[in-house]
Amino acid sequence: MQELLDRILTANLLFTTVIFYVAARIFLLPKLQEINPRTILVPILLLHSLRHLGLMFLTPGAVYPGMPSQFAYPAALGDFITALLAFSAISPVMNDSPSGRPLLWLFNVVGMLDLVMAITLATLYKAPVYMGASYWIPAFWVPALLVTHYIVFVMLLRHRRRPGMP
Repeated sequence: MQELLDRILTANLLFTTVIFYVAARIFLLPKLQEINPRTILVPILLLHSLRHLGLMFLTPGAVYPGMPSQFAYPAALGDFITALLAFSAISPVMNDSPSGRPLLWLFNVVGMLDLVMAITLATLYKAPVYMGASYWIPAFWVPALLVTHYIVFVMLLRHRRRPGMP
């Protein structure tokens, strides 16, 4: 049963990531040079500000009894820290503050590392079988977060000196 759940979650994570990437590739990435970076970055930061929802991994009822703490605590706290970093970057990005770019880098690196670590820990500690109602987080939410982190990295690297890019 555990092996089947691991494979289903892996398939959901991969296929959903591909779908989000294809959507970004069709609708957003070709227009990056034309659109003011704030128009893209602020909604992404708002989306990631909702990562406090990762605290569900610590919530009885949202997960089944036996959820490995070696996965749950790092995933929940990493998401919460990333949410705070994303939220703290919104105002500087909107106002073209000099602190906007470093905050974007910090948010994006910490957030991406958190996702990679959570995926790794979930696999190592067999967390999918205990995810219960929280299953939607890695099946739907994580792919969206991965793709939006990629978009922010692309923007940070492409628009190093562009006006309107913090």
